[in-house]
Amino acid sequence: MDTARSHYDVVVVGAGPAGIFAALELVRRDGAAVLVVERGPDIGGRACPARQTGVCAGCEPCDITCGWGGAGAFSDGKLTLTPDVGGWLDQFVGRERLRRLICYVDDVWTGYGAPAEVHGGGREWERIRKEALLHGMTLVESPVRHMGTERCHAILTRMREDLEGHVEVLTGRRVERILVEKPAGAADLRAAGVLLEDGTRVTADAVVAAPGREGAAWLVDECRRLHIGLRTNPVDIGVRVETSAAVMEPLTTALYESKLVYHTPSFDDPVRTFCMNPYGAVSLENYGDVITVNGHSYAGFKTDHTNFALLVSTDFTQPFDDPIAYGKSIARLANVLGEDIIVQRLGDLHRGQRSTAERIRRGTVHPTLAGATAGDLAFVLPYRHLTDILEMLAAMDKLTPGLNSRDTLLYGVEVKFYSARPELDAGLQTPVTDLYAVGDGAGITRGLVQASVAGVLAARSILGIGDVDLPAPDGATGDRSAQQPAPTAGDPSVPPAAG
Repeated sequence: MDTARSHYDVVVVGAGPAGIFAALELVRRDGAAVLVVERGPDIGGRACPARQTGVCAGCEPCDITCGWGGAGAFSDGKLTLTPDVGGWLDQFVGRERLRRLICYVDDVWTGYGAPAEVHGGGREWERIRKEALLHGMTLVESPVRHMGTERCHAILTRMREDLEGHVEVLTGRRVERILVEKPAGAADLRAAGVLLEDGTRVTADAVVAAPGREGAAWLVDECRRLHIGLRTNPVDIGVRVETSAAVMEPLTTALYESKLVYHTPSFDDPVRTFCMNPYGAVSLENYGDVITVNGHSYAGFKTDHTNFALLVSTDFTQPFDDPIAYGKSIARLANVLGEDIIVQRLGDLHRGQRSTAERIRRGTVHPTLAGATAGDLAFVLPYRHLTDILEMLAAMDKLTPGLNSRDTLLYGVEVKFYSARPELDAGLQTPVTDLYAVGDGAGITRGLVQASVAGVLAARSILGIGDVDLPAPDGATGDRSAQQPAPTAGDPSVPPAAG
Protein backbone atom coordinates (compact mmCIF):
# COMPACT_ATOMS: atom_id res chain seq x y z
CA MET A 1 0.00 0.00 0.00
CA ASP A 2 1.42 3.39 -1.02
CA THR A 3 0.82 6.63 0.81
CA ALA A 4 -1.84 8.91 -0.63
CA ARG A 5 0.64 11.78 -0.80
CA SER A 6 4.37 12.35 -0.48
CA HIS A 7 4.22 15.16 2.09
CA TYR A 8 2.30 15.48 5.38
CA ASP A 9 2.09 18.02 8.13
CA VAL A 10 3.03 15.33 10.67
CA VAL A 11 4.19 11.73 10.46
CA VAL A 12 3.54 9.66 13.60
CA VAL A 13 5.71 6.56 13.98
CA GLY A 14 3.77 3.98 16.00
CA ALA A 15 0.05 3.46 16.67
CA GLY A 16 0.03 2.78 20.38
CA PRO A 17 -1.83 5.11 22.78
CA ALA A 18 0.81 7.86 22.46
CA GLY A 19 0.66 7.85 18.67
CA ILE A 20 -3.14 7.56 18.57
CA PHE A 21 -3.67 10.47 20.95
CA ALA A 22 -1.17 12.61 19.05
CA ALA A 23 -3.15 11.96 15.86
CA LEU A 24 -6.50 12.61 17.57
CA GLU A 25 -5.30 15.91 18.98
CA LEU A 26 -3.74 17.09 15.73
CA VAL A 27 -6.83 16.56 13.61
CA ARG A 28 -9.27 17.83 16.24
CA ARG A 29 -7.47 21.10 16.77
CA ASP A 30 -6.07 21.83 13.35
CA GLY A 31 -7.34 19.38 10.74
CA ALA A 32 -3.70 18.56 10.04
CA ALA A 33 -2.64 16.12 7.32
CA VAL A 34 -1.32 13.22 9.41
CA LEU A 35 0.24 9.90 8.46
CA VAL A 36 0.48 7.15 11.10
CA VAL A 37 2.95 4.36 10.30
CA GLU A 38 2.69 1.12 12.29
CA ARG A 39 4.85 -1.96 11.75
CA GLY A 40 2.17 -4.33 13.09
CA PRO A 41 -1.28 -5.16 11.69
CA ASP A 42 -4.42 -3.07 11.93
CA ILE A 43 -6.65 -3.63 14.96
CA GLY A 44 -8.96 -6.02 13.10
CA GLY A 45 -6.05 -8.20 12.00
CA ARG A 46 -4.43 -8.74 15.40
CA ALA A 47 -4.73 -12.30 16.69
CA CYS A 48 -2.19 -13.94 19.01
CA PRO A 49 -2.07 -17.79 18.83
CA ALA A 50 -0.65 -17.94 22.35
CA ARG A 51 -3.97 -16.65 23.72
CA GLN A 52 -5.43 -20.07 22.92
CA THR A 53 -2.43 -22.38 23.21
CA GLY A 54 -0.19 -20.68 25.79
CA VAL A 55 2.72 -21.28 23.41
CA CYS A 56 4.33 -18.41 21.54
CA ALA A 57 4.34 -18.99 17.77
CA GLY A 58 7.09 -16.44 17.24
CA CYS A 59 5.02 -14.17 14.98
CA GLU A 60 7.02 -11.34 13.44
CA PRO A 61 6.08 -8.75 14.38
CA CYS A 62 4.39 -9.85 17.60
CA ASP A 63 0.60 -9.32 17.55
CA ILE A 64 0.61 -8.73 21.32
CA THR A 65 3.00 -5.78 21.28
CA CYS A 66 2.67 -4.49 17.69
CA GLY A 67 -0.28 -3.21 15.69
CA TRP A 68 -2.95 -0.54 16.06
CA GLY A 69 -3.37 0.09 19.79
CA GLY A 70 0.15 -1.08 20.66
CA ALA A 71 0.63 -3.39 23.61
CA GLY A 72 -2.41 -1.68 25.15
CA ALA A 73 -4.80 -3.43 22.76
CA PHE A 74 -4.36 -6.74 24.60
CA SER A 75 -3.61 -5.26 28.00
CA ASP A 76 -5.82 -5.40 31.07
CA GLY A 77 -6.99 -1.92 30.11
CA LYS A 78 -6.27 -0.02 33.31
CA LEU A 79 -6.45 3.77 33.27
CA THR A 80 -4.48 4.93 36.31
CA LEU A 81 -5.61 8.45 37.14
CA THR A 82 -2.74 9.89 39.18
CA PRO A 83 0.59 11.59 38.39
CA ASP A 84 2.27 9.22 40.87
CA VAL A 85 1.98 6.12 38.66
CA GLY A 86 2.62 5.42 35.02
CA GLY A 87 5.58 7.55 34.04
CA TRP A 88 7.71 10.59 34.61
CA LEU A 89 5.85 13.35 32.75
CA ASP A 90 5.69 15.47 35.89
CA GLN A 91 9.40 16.11 35.33
CA PHE A 92 8.49 17.89 32.09
CA VAL A 93 5.21 19.68 32.84
CA GLY A 94 4.85 19.72 36.63
CA ARG A 95 2.31 17.84 38.74
CA GLU A 96 -0.62 20.23 38.48
CA ARG A 97 -0.53 20.51 34.70
CA LEU A 98 -0.12 16.76 34.50
CA ARG A 99 -3.23 16.30 36.65
CA ARG A 100 -5.23 18.47 34.25
CA LEU A 101 -3.93 16.58 31.24
CA ILE A 102 -4.75 13.25 32.88
CA CYS A 103 -8.34 14.47 33.35
CA TYR A 104 -8.40 15.52 29.71
CA VAL A 105 -7.29 12.15 28.28
CA ASP A 106 -9.49 10.32 30.78
CA ASP A 107 -12.48 12.18 29.30
CA VAL A 108 -11.44 11.01 25.86
CA TRP A 109 -11.13 7.38 26.98
CA THR A 110 -14.52 7.47 28.71
CA GLY A 111 -16.03 9.16 25.68
CA TYR A 112 -15.02 6.14 23.63
CA GLY A 113 -16.51 3.71 26.12
CA ALA A 114 -14.29 3.38 29.21
CA PRO A 115 -16.52 2.63 32.23
CA ALA A 116 -17.65 5.31 34.65
CA GLU A 117 -16.60 3.42 37.79
CA VAL A 118 -13.28 4.37 39.39
CA HIS A 119 -11.70 1.99 41.91
CA GLY A 120 -9.51 2.97 44.87
CA GLY A 121 -9.38 5.86 47.32
CA GLY A 122 -11.70 6.61 50.21
CA ARG A 123 -11.77 5.18 53.71
CA GLU A 124 -10.85 1.65 52.68
CA TRP A 125 -7.73 2.90 50.93
CA GLU A 126 -6.74 4.84 54.05
CA ARG A 127 -7.28 1.80 56.26
CA ILE A 128 -5.17 -0.44 54.01
CA ARG A 129 -2.50 2.26 53.69
CA LYS A 130 -2.10 2.38 57.49
CA GLU A 131 -1.96 -1.40 57.77
CA ALA A 132 0.65 -1.58 55.01
CA LEU A 133 2.80 0.98 56.83
CA LEU A 134 2.81 -1.25 59.90
CA HIS A 135 4.55 -3.91 57.79
CA GLY A 136 7.02 -1.61 56.06
CA MET A 137 5.12 -1.11 52.80
CA THR A 138 3.91 2.06 51.15
CA LEU A 139 0.53 1.98 49.40
CA VAL A 140 0.50 4.48 46.56
CA GLU A 141 -2.88 6.08 45.97
CA SER A 142 -3.82 5.12 42.43
CA PRO A 143 -7.46 5.49 41.42
CA VAL A 144 -8.03 3.27 38.41
CA ARG A 145 -10.62 2.77 35.72
CA HIS A 146 -10.66 -0.85 34.60
CA MET A 147 -11.70 -1.35 31.00
CA GLY A 148 -10.91 -5.06 30.71
CA THR A 149 -9.01 -6.70 27.87
CA GLU A 150 -11.98 -7.16 25.53
CA ARG A 151 -13.40 -3.67 26.21
CA CYS A 152 -9.99 -2.06 25.69
CA HIS A 153 -9.77 -3.69 22.27
CA ALA A 154 -13.26 -2.41 21.38
CA ILE A 155 -12.46 1.14 22.49
CA LEU A 156 -9.26 1.23 20.43
CA THR A 157 -11.29 -0.05 17.48
CA ARG A 158 -13.69 2.90 17.87
CA MET A 159 -10.76 5.31 17.88
CA ARG A 160 -9.49 3.71 14.68
CA GLU A 161 -12.93 4.01 13.05
CA ASP A 162 -13.29 7.60 14.21
CA LEU A 163 -10.02 8.59 12.53
CA GLU A 164 -10.86 6.81 9.28
CA GLY A 165 -10.83 9.34 6.46
CA HIS A 166 -9.15 11.99 8.61
CA VAL A 167 -5.77 10.37 9.23
CA GLU A 168 -3.94 8.10 6.84
CA VAL A 169 -2.75 4.89 8.49
CA LEU A 170 -0.12 2.55 7.09
CA THR A 171 -0.01 -0.77 8.93
CA GLY A 172 2.44 -3.57 8.35
CA ARG A 173 5.07 -1.02 7.36
CA ARG A 174 8.30 -0.38 9.22
CA VAL A 175 10.10 2.96 9.41
CA GLU A 176 13.75 2.43 8.57
CA ARG A 177 14.95 5.82 9.75
CA ILE A 178 13.99 9.42 10.44
CA LEU A 179 14.93 11.87 7.72
CA VAL A 180 16.62 15.11 8.75
CA GLU A 181 17.94 18.19 7.02
CA LYS A 182 19.89 21.29 7.92
CA PRO A 183 18.20 24.36 6.43
CA ALA A 184 20.42 27.08 5.07
CA GLY A 185 21.58 29.37 7.85
CA ALA A 186 20.23 27.10 10.59
CA ALA A 187 22.44 25.89 13.42
CA ASP A 188 20.54 22.69 14.12
CA LEU A 189 19.09 19.77 12.26
CA ARG A 190 15.35 19.52 11.74
CA ALA A 191 13.15 16.50 11.09
CA ALA A 192 12.12 16.24 7.45
CA GLY A 193 10.12 12.99 7.33
CA VAL A 194 10.74 9.25 7.38
CA LEU A 195 12.22 6.55 5.17
CA LEU A 196 10.18 3.33 5.05
CA GLU A 197 11.88 -0.06 4.84
CA ASP A 198 10.86 -0.47 1.19
CA GLY A 199 12.69 2.73 0.27
CA THR A 200 9.65 5.03 0.19
CA ARG A 201 10.49 8.55 1.35
CA VAL A 202 7.73 10.53 3.04
CA THR A 203 8.44 14.15 3.90
CA ALA A 204 6.78 16.05 6.75
CA ASP A 205 6.92 19.30 8.69
CA ALA A 206 7.22 17.32 11.96
CA VAL A 207 7.77 13.74 13.11
CA VAL A 208 6.42 12.18 16.31
CA ALA A 209 8.32 9.03 17.30
CA ALA A 210 5.99 6.83 19.36
CA PRO A 211 7.45 3.35 18.76
CA GLY A 212 6.33 1.69 22.03
CA ARG A 213 8.42 -0.74 24.03
CA GLU A 214 8.82 -3.01 21.02
CA GLY A 215 10.48 -0.16 19.12
CA ALA A 216 12.55 1.20 22.00
CA ALA A 217 15.83 -0.18 20.65
CA TRP A 218 15.11 1.36 17.22
CA LEU A 219 14.56 4.77 18.81
CA VAL A 220 17.80 4.49 20.79
CA ASP A 221 19.69 3.69 17.58
CA GLU A 222 18.10 6.66 15.83
CA CYS A 223 18.99 8.99 18.71
CA ARG A 224 22.60 7.85 18.61
CA ARG A 225 22.73 8.32 14.83
CA LEU A 226 21.34 11.84 15.21
CA HIS A 227 23.58 12.64 18.22
CA ILE A 228 20.63 13.12 20.58
CA GLY A 229 21.60 12.69 24.22
CA LEU A 230 20.20 9.67 26.07
CA ARG A 231 19.55 9.00 29.73
CA THR A 232 19.49 5.41 30.96
CA ASN A 233 16.32 4.38 32.79
CA PRO A 234 16.02 1.60 35.38
CA VAL A 235 15.09 -1.94 34.35
CA ASP A 236 12.39 -3.82 36.26
CA ILE A 237 12.89 -7.56 36.61
CA GLY A 238 10.74 -9.99 38.52
CA VAL A 239 8.00 -12.58 38.39
CA ARG A 240 4.27 -12.87 37.81
CA VAL A 241 2.54 -14.14 40.95
CA GLU A 242 -0.67 -16.18 40.67
CA THR A 243 -2.81 -17.17 43.62
CA SER A 244 -6.40 -17.83 44.57
CA ALA A 245 -8.60 -14.80 44.02
CA ALA A 246 -9.95 -15.30 47.55
CA VAL A 247 -6.47 -14.69 49.01
CA MET A 248 -6.21 -11.27 47.37
CA GLU A 249 -9.78 -10.13 47.98
CA PRO A 250 -8.87 -8.02 51.06
CA LEU A 251 -7.04 -5.78 48.57
CA THR A 252 -8.87 -6.28 45.28
CA THR A 253 -12.40 -5.88 46.66
CA ALA A 254 -11.52 -2.49 48.14
CA LEU A 255 -9.04 -1.15 45.60
CA TYR A 256 -9.10 -3.45 42.54
CA GLU A 257 -5.38 -2.78 42.03
CA SER A 258 -2.91 -2.14 44.84
CA LYS A 259 0.36 -0.30 44.18
CA LEU A 260 2.60 -1.45 47.04
CA VAL A 261 6.26 -0.49 47.37
CA TYR A 262 8.64 -2.24 49.78
CA HIS A 263 12.34 -1.68 50.49
CA THR A 264 13.75 -5.08 51.32
CA PRO A 265 15.69 -5.78 54.53
CA SER A 266 18.58 -7.60 52.85
CA PHE A 267 19.47 -5.13 50.09
CA ASP A 268 17.22 -2.08 50.63
CA ASP A 269 16.03 -2.53 47.03
CA PRO A 270 12.63 -1.16 45.99
CA VAL A 271 10.17 -3.91 45.04
CA ARG A 272 6.71 -3.03 43.79
CA THR A 273 3.49 -4.68 42.79
CA PHE A 274 2.43 -4.00 39.23
CA CYS A 275 -0.51 -4.82 36.96
CA MET A 276 -2.78 -6.61 39.44
CA ASN A 277 -5.48 -8.61 37.67
CA PRO A 278 -8.31 -9.80 39.93
CA TYR A 279 -10.01 -12.96 38.60
CA GLY A 280 -7.65 -12.80 35.62
CA ALA A 281 -5.23 -14.96 33.66
CA VAL A 282 -1.49 -15.04 32.99
CA SER A 283 -0.36 -14.38 29.42
CA LEU A 284 2.74 -14.16 27.24
CA GLU A 285 4.50 -11.15 25.80
CA ASN A 286 6.90 -11.35 22.87
CA TYR A 287 9.76 -8.88 22.50
CA GLY A 288 11.13 -10.34 19.29
CA ASP A 289 14.09 -12.32 20.57
CA VAL A 290 12.71 -13.05 24.05
CA ILE A 291 9.41 -14.17 25.58
CA THR A 292 8.27 -12.69 28.88
CA VAL A 293 5.19 -13.15 31.05
CA ASN A 294 2.34 -10.74 31.66
CA GLY A 295 -1.25 -10.81 32.89
CA HIS A 296 -4.71 -9.53 32.05
CA SER A 297 -8.33 -9.74 33.10
CA TYR A 298 -11.58 -9.37 31.24
CA ALA A 299 -14.55 -7.18 32.06
CA GLY A 300 -17.11 -9.93 31.40
CA PHE A 301 -15.27 -13.15 32.28
CA LYS A 302 -13.69 -14.17 35.59
CA THR A 303 -11.35 -16.95 36.66
CA ASP A 304 -10.80 -18.12 40.24
CA HIS A 305 -7.31 -16.61 40.25
CA THR A 306 -5.65 -13.24 40.74
CA ASN A 307 -2.24 -12.45 39.28
CA PHE A 308 0.17 -9.55 39.61
CA ALA A 309 3.81 -8.75 39.00
CA LEU A 310 6.51 -8.27 41.61
CA LEU A 311 9.26 -6.16 40.08
CA VAL A 312 12.68 -5.18 41.38
CA SER A 313 13.90 -1.85 40.02
CA THR A 314 17.59 -1.56 39.27
CA ASP A 315 19.45 1.59 38.23
CA PHE A 316 22.82 0.89 36.66
CA THR A 317 25.81 3.19 36.91
CA GLN A 318 28.82 3.60 34.65
CA PRO A 319 30.31 1.95 32.74
CA PHE A 320 27.24 -0.22 32.03
CA ASP A 321 24.55 1.62 30.07
CA ASP A 322 22.36 -1.09 28.49
CA PRO A 323 19.66 -2.18 30.97
CA ILE A 324 17.53 -3.55 28.13
CA ALA A 325 20.27 -6.03 27.22
CA TYR A 326 20.57 -7.04 30.88
CA GLY A 327 16.84 -7.67 31.21
CA LYS A 328 16.71 -9.59 27.95
CA SER A 329 19.62 -11.80 28.98
CA ILE A 330 17.69 -12.95 32.06
CA ALA A 331 14.49 -13.47 30.06
CA ARG A 332 16.45 -15.41 27.44
CA LEU A 333 17.81 -17.75 30.12
CA ALA A 334 14.25 -18.55 31.23
CA ASN A 335 13.30 -19.14 27.60
CA VAL A 336 16.17 -21.62 27.20
CA LEU A 337 15.49 -23.54 30.42
CA GLY A 338 11.70 -23.43 30.27
CA GLU A 339 10.94 -23.40 26.55
CA ASP A 340 9.62 -19.84 26.99
CA ILE A 341 8.17 -19.47 30.53
CA ILE A 342 8.96 -21.27 33.80
CA VAL A 343 6.31 -21.75 36.49
CA GLN A 344 7.20 -22.80 40.04
CA ARG A 345 5.31 -23.36 43.25
CA LEU A 346 6.47 -21.01 45.98
CA GLY A 347 6.79 -23.95 48.39
CA ASP A 348 9.18 -25.72 46.03
CA LEU A 349 11.26 -22.58 45.69
CA HIS A 350 11.48 -22.27 49.49
CA ARG A 351 12.64 -25.89 49.71
CA GLY A 352 15.24 -25.48 46.99
CA GLN A 353 13.68 -27.92 44.53
CA ARG A 354 12.28 -27.54 41.04
CA SER A 355 8.57 -27.90 40.57
CA THR A 356 7.11 -30.74 38.58
CA ALA A 357 3.87 -30.84 36.64
CA GLU A 358 2.53 -33.43 39.08
CA ARG A 359 3.24 -31.33 42.19
CA ILE A 360 1.62 -28.29 40.60
CA ARG A 361 -1.39 -30.40 39.60
CA ARG A 362 -1.86 -31.49 43.24
CA GLY A 363 -1.84 -27.88 44.45
CA THR A 364 -4.79 -25.60 45.03
CA VAL A 365 -3.67 -23.06 42.41
CA HIS A 366 -3.62 -24.33 38.83
CA PRO A 367 -1.81 -22.35 36.11
CA THR A 368 -3.96 -20.20 33.85
CA LEU A 369 -1.09 -20.02 31.34
CA ALA A 370 -1.12 -23.18 29.29
CA GLY A 371 2.31 -24.26 28.10
CA ALA A 372 4.39 -22.89 30.99
CA THR A 373 7.14 -25.33 31.98
CA ALA A 374 7.41 -26.50 35.59
CA GLY A 375 10.92 -25.63 36.70
CA ASP A 376 13.20 -23.77 39.10
CA LEU A 377 13.45 -19.99 39.00
CA ALA A 378 16.55 -20.12 41.18
CA PHE A 379 18.44 -21.10 38.02
CA VAL A 380 17.20 -17.95 36.26
CA LEU A 381 16.86 -14.98 38.59
CA PRO A 382 19.93 -13.41 40.20
CA TYR A 383 20.23 -14.13 43.93
CA ARG A 384 19.61 -10.49 44.79
CA HIS A 385 16.37 -10.30 42.80
CA LEU A 386 15.14 -13.63 44.13
CA THR A 387 15.81 -12.59 47.73
CA ASP A 388 13.98 -9.29 47.19
CA ILE A 389 10.93 -11.07 45.78
CA LEU A 390 10.74 -13.62 48.61
CA GLU A 391 11.01 -10.86 51.21
CA MET A 392 8.25 -8.88 49.50
CA LEU A 393 5.96 -11.94 49.47
CA ALA A 394 6.56 -12.43 53.20
CA ALA A 395 5.66 -8.79 53.88
CA MET A 396 2.53 -8.94 51.71
CA ASP A 397 1.38 -12.05 53.53
CA LYS A 398 0.71 -9.80 56.54
CA LEU A 399 -1.89 -7.95 54.44
CA THR A 400 -3.20 -10.94 52.51
CA PRO A 401 -2.72 -14.10 54.61
CA GLY A 402 -2.20 -17.14 52.42
CA LEU A 403 -0.20 -15.41 49.71
CA ASN A 404 3.17 -16.67 51.00
CA SER A 405 2.00 -20.27 50.87
CA ARG A 406 3.13 -23.51 49.24
CA ASP A 407 0.75 -23.46 46.26
CA THR A 408 1.19 -19.85 45.15
CA LEU A 409 2.66 -19.90 41.64
CA LEU A 410 5.53 -17.79 40.34
CA TYR A 411 6.07 -17.36 36.59
CA GLY A 412 9.32 -16.11 35.22
CA VAL A 413 10.43 -13.93 34.08
CA GLU A 414 8.59 -10.65 33.85
CA VAL A 415 10.70 -7.77 32.60
CA LYS A 416 9.65 -4.20 31.93
CA PHE A 417 11.95 -2.52 29.45
CA TYR A 418 12.02 1.25 29.87
CA SER A 419 13.97 2.63 27.01
CA ALA A 420 16.78 5.07 27.41
CA ARG A 421 15.17 8.53 27.49
CA PRO A 422 16.11 10.99 24.75
CA GLU A 423 16.93 14.57 25.64
CA LEU A 424 13.56 16.36 25.52
CA ASP A 425 12.12 19.79 26.27
CA ALA A 426 8.82 20.54 28.02
CA GLY A 427 6.94 19.90 24.77
CA LEU A 428 8.72 16.54 24.30
CA GLN A 429 10.74 17.89 21.38
CA THR A 430 14.28 16.57 20.93
CA PRO A 431 17.29 18.79 20.08
CA VAL A 432 16.48 17.94 16.44
CA THR A 433 13.89 20.59 15.62
CA ASP A 434 10.39 19.23 14.87
CA LEU A 435 11.29 15.73 16.08
CA TYR A 436 9.28 14.60 19.11
CA ALA A 437 9.60 11.42 21.16
CA VAL A 438 6.65 10.15 23.21
CA GLY A 439 5.28 7.15 25.09
CA ASP A 440 6.79 4.05 26.63
CA GLY A 441 9.32 3.60 23.83
CA ALA A 442 10.79 7.00 24.66
CA GLY A 443 11.31 6.03 28.30
CA ILE A 444 9.03 8.74 29.70
CA THR A 445 5.82 6.78 30.33
CA ARG A 446 4.83 3.27 31.37
CA GLY A 447 1.07 3.05 31.08
CA LEU A 448 -1.97 3.92 28.99
CA VAL A 449 -2.81 7.27 30.60
CA GLN A 450 0.57 8.98 30.64
CA ALA A 451 1.35 7.59 27.17
CA SER A 452 -1.89 9.23 25.98
CA VAL A 453 -0.91 12.48 27.69
CA ALA A 454 2.50 12.39 26.00
CA GLY A 455 0.84 12.20 22.59
CA VAL A 456 -1.37 15.18 23.43
CA LEU A 457 1.63 17.18 24.66
CA ALA A 458 3.59 16.61 21.47
CA ALA A 459 0.59 17.50 19.30
CA ARG A 460 -0.02 20.75 21.18
CA SER A 461 3.65 21.63 20.97
CA ILE A 462 3.57 21.11 17.19
CA LEU A 463 0.47 23.29 16.92
CA GLY A 464 1.97 25.94 19.21
CA ILE A 465 -1.02 25.98 21.55
CA GLY A 466 -1.23 25.72 25.31
CA ASP A 467 -3.79 24.12 27.59
CA VAL A 468 -5.44 27.41 28.60
CA ASP A 469 -6.19 28.20 24.96
CA LEU A 470 -8.16 25.04 24.40
CA PRO A 471 -11.89 24.67 24.91
CA ALA A 472 -13.23 21.40 26.20
CA PRO A 473 -13.44 18.88 23.33
CA ASP A 474 -16.72 18.80 21.45
CA GLY A 475 -18.62 15.53 21.46
CA ALA A 476 -21.95 13.85 21.60
CA THR A 477 -23.85 13.75 24.86
CA GLY A 478 -25.30 10.75 26.63
CA ASP A 479 -23.84 7.29 26.09
CA ARG A 480 -21.16 8.23 23.59
CA SER A 481 -19.63 4.76 23.53
CA ALA A 482 -22.68 3.56 21.59
CA GLN A 483 -22.62 6.43 19.09
CA GLN A 484 -20.53 7.24 16.07
CA PRO A 485 -19.42 10.86 16.60
CA ALA A 486 -20.20 13.36 13.88
CA PRO A 487 -17.57 15.71 12.44
CA THR A 488 -16.99 19.03 14.17
CA ALA A 489 -19.40 21.69 12.96
CA GLY A 490 -17.97 23.85 10.23
CA ASP A 491 -15.14 21.49 9.25
CA PRO A 492 -16.15 18.08 7.89
CA SER A 493 -12.50 17.03 7.68
CA VAL A 494 -12.01 17.05 11.45
CA PRO A 495 -13.37 14.28 13.69
CA PRO A 496 -14.69 15.52 17.04
CA ALA A 497 -13.30 14.79 20.43
CA ALA A 498 -15.00 11.89 22.14
CA GLY A 499 -14.69 13.21 25.68
